[in-house]
Amino acid sequence: MQKSNAAKTGMKAFALVAIVGFVLVPVFSQTAKSPTVPKVPTFKYDGAWPKLPLPNAWTFEGITGLTVDKDDIVWVLERPGDFDNDPIFRRPEVTENYASLNPPTAMCCKKPRAVLAFDQVGNLVHSWDPEAQNGLHLILSDKAGNIWIGTDTMRKYTKDGKLLATIDRAPEPVGQIKPGQYPGDAPMVIGGIEGGEFFDSARELFITDNYLRGRVLVFDMDTLKFKRGWGAYGKPLKDIALTQNFKYSPGVAPPKDFAAHLTLSVSNDGFIYAADRGADRVQVFSKDGKFVREFTVAPETLDRGSTGGLTFSRPEQTFIYISDIMNNVVWIVNRAEGKTLGHFGFFGHAGGGFHWLHMVATDSKGNVYTGEVDTGKRVQRFLVQR
Repeated sequence: MQKSNAAKTGMKAFALVAIVGFVLVPVFSQTAKSPTVPKVPTFKYDGAWPKLPLPNAWTFEGITGLTVDKDDIVWVLERPGDFDNDPIFRRPEVTENYASLNPPTAMCCKKPRAVLAFDQVGNLVHSWDPEAQNGLHLILSDKAGNIWIGTDTMRKYTKDGKLLATIDRAPEPVGQIKPGQYPGDAPMVIGGIEGGEFFDSARELFITDNYLRGRVLVFDMDTLKFKRGWGAYGKPLKDIALTQNFKYSPGVAPPKDFAAHLTLSVSNDGFIYAADRGADRVQVFSKDGKFVREFTVAPETLDRGSTGGLTFSRPEQTFIYISDIMNNVVWIVNRAEGKTLGHFGFFGHAGGGFHWLHMVATDSKGNVYTGEVDTGKRVQRFLVQR
């Protein structure tokens, strides 16, 4: 039996649509307008996680790293130094350390370890101190279960804290290197680590180094060798300006280089999302550094800026969640358009609120974890409502 011409035409049209649709999938996620607005997720504060008080009379200190591993263990990086020095008044701590005095004057508290890991019930399952604590600002977990910590460089550890490898960095300590002392395309870490993520299928580690206000650097996960890097708008590293006279205000032309406090995350489809907090913006790149687009979040925000840490909704990466240290909310952004759809949280020390919200992460179920600095000093969990 022969098919009709109409049927043949329909089959051809269907095949064409299928082919075109396949080609457009990765592009659509970055550039096309979504025909429908996805349903914005809602979250409920979980006051039972983690289990408190912490053992050993420990406190939480400023949270500077947060990640969830393949087994949904939540890894927390904190600054134990905040226990010794008040983060607001920059003076010796006198209100948390009663149990550390000789003799102790109260039951709590003692200095905690820098790395804490919690299971889904809230039990503390790992705790240790990394080799270096100068500028703790990133913690990652790879698919093999290793833990990577960013300070003055990236160091790779076992989940029990045994040092395995270290990425090369400039010999001078962080804070003692002047702009121009090293060229922008120096193939190593020069400043301090701000953010990072793996693109495991390519065995690549993407990190941000705060030298010259922010550089994206890419290293081989296995050899730890430098592969490539770029600046804002995909600018070659060698072309990053040594200085930049930029002060953010709403409506001002965005800077040609990154402004300050640059973090990043990598989507499953291989796009790099770099949050430039000093300019209230996020820039999107291909994994090879080609600039795709940028968008702003709460662009009326001044001072420290609105775009801090960022992560993606799970299991589908429909949304970007961005921690805002000034407005003290988690912004929910439609990844397809870069449009802000809503937020959750509020300013305050009560459960579910935030004071100096710094870090954000998600687990495999789509729940969100947050970490605060300054006097916030805690981690919280928000359960996604289906």
